[in-house]
Amino acid sequence: MKDRLFLDTNVVLDLLGEREPYYNSAAKIATLADKGEIDLIVSALTYSTLYYLLSRVEDKKLVKEKLRKFKVIAETSDLTDKIVAKGLSSKFSDFEDSLQYYCAIKMDCKILITRNSKDFKESEIPVLTPDEYLNSLRTK
Repeated sequence: MKDRLFLDTNVVLDLLGEREPYYNSAAKIATLADKGEIDLIVSALTYSTLYYLLSRVEDKKLVKEKLRKFKVIAETSDLTDKIVAKGLSSKFSDFEDSLQYYCAIKMDCKILITRNSKDFKESEIPVLTPDEYLNSLRTK
């Protein structure tokens, strides 16, 4: 069975923004999804955040094209009223992280991939960095 990974916004930003030293690990995960070996899921919130951040340093048309290409390999979790309510009543210290987490749960993701594992202390599913996930594949 394929892994269902939820990507936190920072990982997708590393990928689309080609941010070093994090880009290579994010790109390897994207390649696995492109080959159909894993499923990637992101929150709808991720797209607006990425557009805002990337369009500050890149051409807006280029940013939209990057988002279109990424969308081909990733499913999108809707940000629902129920998810917002759960986030508002959660023990997460960061509201945005709680929304990401509950989107991952809604989409039945088995692993949450982020560079900020400490932000997901309340998680009931494994939280790994991109490098930790890639290393786990080598031991399977």
